[in-house]
Amino acid sequence: MWNLGRSAVKTKYLLVIGAGGILLSVLGVNPILIIFGLGGVTGLGRWFSNIRKQRASLLSLCLLFLVPLLAYVVQSGATFIEPSSTTFGLWPLFLVFLKMGSVIFGSGYVLLAFLRAELVVRLNWITDSQLLDAIIVGQVTPGPVFTTATFIGFLLAGPIGGLVATVGIFLPAFIAVAISGPLIPRIRSSPIAGAFLDGVIVASLALMVFVTYELAVSALVDVATIGIMIVSSILLIRFHVNSMWVIVFGTAIGVVKFLI
Repeated sequence: MWNLGRSAVKTKYLLVIGAGGILLSVLGVNPILIIFGLGGVTGLGRWFSNIRKQRASLLSLCLLFLVPLLAYVVQSGATFIEPSSTTFGLWPLFLVFLKMGSVIFGSGYVLLAFLRAELVVRLNWITDSQLLDAIIVGQVTPGPVFTTATFIGFLLAGPIGGLVATVGIFLPAFIAVAISGPLIPRIRSSPIAGAFLDGVIVASLALMVFVTYELAVSALVDVATIGIMIVSSILLIRFHVNSMWVIVFGTAIGVVKFLI
């Protein structure tokens, strides 16, 4: 979040967009609506600025609250994409991860926000503690953060569950890259499309901030865990220590604490 924030939050306007994303997360708005809603806000804001430069700021601020508010109203009346259900099966597991793989933008770490919103809050398939375990597995194993999905699938349904979750979350990327790869340079060269992508990235950052807070409530349970978090943050941000060694450090402290 620190590294992404330094490059993503390029203007005060994007900072306000990010703050709006955090607020919407607190209100319980679906992460998909937050990402596309705030992306639309920045894209429309750029469009208005091209038409009426004098009124751009005012109109953009109005959009900042109008678009997410409409999304919140829509969500209040109906659940987004799938009905809420606690019934587990391989097909529902595949669909959940297929949906997440189709809409995750900004950074692989935004997956954590989607995982918590879907699997912990909406479906009750796993707990916050199990999600934290999955995050650690995703950090210490080779490959992208998405290996967290493989572990969760394995946790829910064994090896076949891990395979189903992995195929579901990676399949949209293969299709999207094949289709959109040649178009990305043209899209990025468009001021409006570029503004939309800026908004999507900042919205993703806001989701990561909120889910980090939610998981911290489960992880920071005493003085020792808070101390580990502070020292780890310093090692990561100030000294750029590899996250693998930070996890080893935390594990060692945890073992010593248990033995004592």
